[in-house]
Amino acid sequence: MNKFISGLKFNENGLIPAVIQDSKNGEVLMVAYMNDKAVRKTLETMKAHFYSRSRKKLWLKGESSGHIQKVKEIRFDCDADCLLVKVEQIGGACHTGYRSCFYRKLKDRKGNTAVSGKKMFDPDKVYKNNGLYPV
Repeated sequence: MNKFISGLKFNENGLIPAVIQDSKNGEVLMVAYMNDKAVRKTLETMKAHFYSRSRKKLWLKGESSGHIQKVKEIRFDCDADCLLVKVEQIGGACHTGYRSCFYRKLKDRKGNTAVSGKKMFDPDKVYKNNGLYPV
């Protein structure tokens, strides 16, 4: 584990971006940041952990909602400065209630957008206005 982590290139803030992808269908679910501790905890538990830049703390994906990510595979790019984490997503990945954080798409060159995903849960009920997420 130490050899893998020491080979990663964390940025000046000690973070590395992680693209989270569904291991079965390839759907990109979210992008988040990991620090050294988040990578270690992810490898130890095989559940995705991240570093919250806004709350400035380590967090287990799904700690509030129960919508955890079971890690199936971790890849890293040619520069070792970005991770691709393939997961089995339990519930929705996005705090807004959608399966993926990429639930909006650009419709045309004028800048019009549309929702392309399906809402899986009501964030107000799941997070009970705990102040952790803007909904």
